[in-house]
Amino acid sequence: MELDGKVAVVTGGGGGIGGALARRFVAAGARVLVTDLDAAMAETVAAEIEAVSPGSAVALGADAADVDGISAIVGRAEDAFGPVDLYAANAGVGGAPGLGSEAQWDLALDVNLRAHVRAADVLVPRWLERGSGYFVSTASAAGLLTQVGSAAYAVTKHAAVGFAEWLSMTYGDQGIGVSCLCPMGVETALLRAGERSGDPLGEAATRAVTSAGDVLTPEAVADDVVRAVTAGEFLVLPHPQVLDMYRQKGADYDRWIRGMRRYQASLLADRP
Repeated sequence: MELDGKVAVVTGGGGGIGGALARRFVAAGARVLVTDLDAAMAETVAAEIEAVSPGSAVALGADAADVDGISAIVGRAEDAFGPVDLYAANAGVGGAPGLGSEAQWDLALDVNLRAHVRAADVLVPRWLERGSGYFVSTASAAGLLTQVGSAAYAVTKHAAVGFAEWLSMTYGDQGIGVSCLCPMGVETALLRAGERSGDPLGEAATRAVTSAGDVLTPEAVADDVVRAVTAGEFLVLPHPQVLDMYRQKGADYDRWIRGMRRYQASLLADRP
């Protein structure tokens, strides 16, 4: 999809990858609704974009995991700019270390997975009628590999990848494009949450990501997303080594799991 003249929505757009996506989409010629649970952060990003590209960004504080919130998001974008062409389901939560509680699982499932399903439920019928549309799913390398630390994060990111695959398989021949973003370390607040948790598994989760490869800027990741959307590519891997890891996992699953056990043990043993 060429972004010039298109209308985009970015959830979790108040900073990090979401803020960078909003800026890059506008730089490519799109108009964007920046939405975040933190309305002030969304307003700040939209104001920064407006200062450079007047008339190209609006903000809305809303819950992108909530059915009513998604309806408000899409409605605000339509009121400001017209029908939504691209929806970047970027809002996410890290999940509690370990198995987590029922409430923590509910939150992770709602934000990391059901938010994508609910947005698609609103937009896919409209895109099918128009013959075009684009869905960007922010998942994680954890959705292809796994995640030391949080069961809820690992599982919901796997599910996000699976849902993006299903969307592309089911609607890709009907004009709906899908890209699934699966980075490792990106310098965001979410990356550092584990090391501030005071929990050994949480601290190991951050060290696992930061030691596995370069920690990228959100802007670099957003550039990769724009290239993928423009080319109509499904899998977006800002860290190319993830593909090699994924192949190794599939080639010998038992060996890979044994290796991950050793890796996790080493991270826990190295805890300061």
